[in-house]
Amino acid sequence: MAGRQAKLISETMLRRALRRISRRQTADRDRVMLLLSVRAGLRACEIAGLDWSMVLQPNGRVGRVLNIHDRIAKKGGGRRIPVHDDLFCALRAYAGTTDISGPLLPSLRTGKHLRANSVVNWFATLYAEIGATGCSSHSGRRTFITAAARNAHRTGASLRDVQLLAGHRSIEVTQGYIDGDSDAQRRLIGVMGR
Repeated sequence: MAGRQAKLISETMLRRALRRISRRQTADRDRVMLLLSVRAGLRACEIAGLDWSMVLQPNGRVGRVLNIHDRIAKKGGGRRIPVHDDLFCALRAYAGTTDISGPLLPSLRTGKHLRANSVVNWFATLYAEIGATGCSSHSGRRTFITAAARNAHRTGASLRDVQLLAGHRSIEVTQGYIDGDSDAQRRLIGVMGR
């Protein structure tokens, strides 16, 4: 990625953001929006474009897979993303408080789909409120991709699996999202040659 990359979201920062959100009148909705970024790695345009039909099973219950349609994904990069437990719980709670048809996260003003720019601004405001300097709407996505890459070996997954979850056409693009870890690099060098 060219230019300065968005800062990663630490678990401490995520907990701080969730605490801030919990005080809002729109807490259930806002929790889903944040977790779609950090726990599913969605782009702002994908968060804005999600419909309940992409989240629900045929029986009308929240499913364990997000179906990101090509029409809302960048460059038609639709995909299926398994739902993290935190996001699943947030979606179920939210589904119990709102109409489960149409836009997943409707505009509070119009009831229609949010605009991607509104999602970008929402994240900017949230991160400013919690003092998360350098964070943006892309921080959750970058955090998700980095965490997936760091944990892939534990599950038998590969960097290709991370690429598919991210919806990237090129593995080089995926690699550009992954943040290095100097402590892990030191441990790696320490075990080499033993």
